[in-house]
Amino acid sequence: MTVFKVLVQDKAPKKLGAFLLKNGFSKRAVNNAKNAGGLLLVNHKRRYTNYLLHTGDEVIFVPGKEKDNPWLVPSQKPVDIVKETDNYLVVNKPAGILSIPSRYDDNAVVNQVLGYFAQKNERGVKPHVVTRLDRDTSGLVLIGKNAIAHSRFSQIPKTDFVKKYHAIVHGNFTQNELAGIIDQPIGRKGTAIVRCIDPEGKRAKTAYQVIAQRPGASLVELRLFTGRTHQIRLHMQYIGHPLFGDPFYGIEDDFSRQALSCFYLEFPDPFNPAKKVQIAIADASDMMKLWQSFKKC
Repeated sequence: MTVFKVLVQDKAPKKLGAFLLKNGFSKRAVNNAKNAGGLLLVNHKRRYTNYLLHTGDEVIFVPGKEKDNPWLVPSQKPVDIVKETDNYLVVNKPAGILSIPSRYDDNAVVNQVLGYFAQKNERGVKPHVVTRLDRDTSGLVLIGKNAIAHSRFSQIPKTDFVKKYHAIVHGNFTQNELAGIIDQPIGRKGTAIVRCIDPEGKRAKTAYQVIAQRPGASLVELRLFTGRTHQIRLHMQYIGHPLFGDPFYGIEDDFSRQALSCFYLEFPDPFNPAKKVQIAIADASDMMKLWQSFKKC
């Protein structure tokens, strides 16, 4: 179990509870530390949340046990871990599996991570998905190992969190269309999961740049500035270049899933804000094979 130590640098006195909330410990995590086997220590003495802190005090936070989910079971299938620290890990999710399990699917990334923790005999570790991907999108998924990590990641400004994707799309771009910003709001289409461009919807912003083109297909790099459902797929359809393998927003082709992969993540480490984490991976083999199937210009 991870133990968190924080040095009080505030000049004005502050109560322990308020100090913890300011430093990325959620109310739920604080309550678990108080009532579910954790500890709140100041200078190695147990204190209540109304204790008044002073400059130079050392706060030690020992998390309590998080509530178990009775239908969340570990999977024995291996998980591809790209990076791991004491508080978070980044995995390479293949297409075809969920990020978060449903009641009808117990082989999501979270299940696989639980199985990984069980094999390592790590107790008190509970995965919290920070960045998720659609079932048929491959690539990087960031997972907190505990509620504190998840809370701190949620406090990172979206402008400091960079997610980049590769997509293979239908058609070719003209010279003045090789890069651009798509800023079109997205709303729900009826009660279905399908989304649509909707003036009354939520703002959605995507940057794109064409990397390479072959007859009938283009390889595009995209960055999300917002995180709406199906955002890239819908935005690329909007500009006339739907993804290969996309049954909702594409045109009929032979690729088995949407040709979309999250290949790059960048974020400040919430436990060491001065450190910038940058992770990049190669695209999934099926996407590389698809691209190689197109003849060069």
